Amino acid sequence: MMKKITQFLLLTVLALAGVSCKDDYVYSDLVQDNRPTVPITYTGATTYGFDPYYETSVAAGGNIKITLSIPSSSGRTIKEISKVAAGATSINAGTVTTAGNYNAAPIAGSGTTVEFTTTVKDFATKRPAVPSTPVALPGFREIAFIFQVTLDDGTQIIATPVRVRILA
Repeated sequence: MMKKITQFLLLTVLALAGVSCKDDYVYSDLVQDNRPTVPITYTGATTYGFDPYYETSVAAGGNIKITLSIPSSSGRTIKEISKVAAGATSINAGTVTTAGNYNAAPIAGSGTTVEFTTTVKDFATKRPAVPSTPVALPGFREIAFIFQVTLDDGTQIIATPVRVRILA
C-alpha cells in the first residue's frame, strides 16, 4: 500500500512539474540567424536563387572581379579583405579559417567598397582540384569565393559566399 502511495505521489509531482513550467524559452545562438551589424553585399552580382553570383567568360579572358560593399549609413569603412577562401560551391564560413589562403596578402579597402580580382587561370593554378572549365551542358561551371572583411574599427565579418559562373 505504501509503495502505491509513493508511486502516485511521484507521478503527481512529475505531472504537475510538467504542466506548471512557464514558457521561458529564449532563442540562443544555435537557433537564430547570426547577422553582422554591418551587412556586406556584392555590387553588380545577380542575387536570384542561392548565393549571389557573377559571370565570366573563358573566351573573353576569364577575368573575375568581385566588388564587396557596406552601406554608407553604417558609419564604418572597409579596411581590408583579410582572408579569401576559394573552391567548389560547397565552401562555407569554416573554409575561411581552414583554407583562407587564396591571396598571400590582405587587399586594402577604400571607403565602403573593396574590389577582389583574379582570373579563371589563377583559380585553376591555386585550386587545381576544383574543376574550373565549362562543361558541355548546361554550358558553364561554378566556382565560389568567401571573404573575411575587416572594418576600420577592427570588426571582422565573414561575408556570404559568392559564386562565379564560368561560361565557355
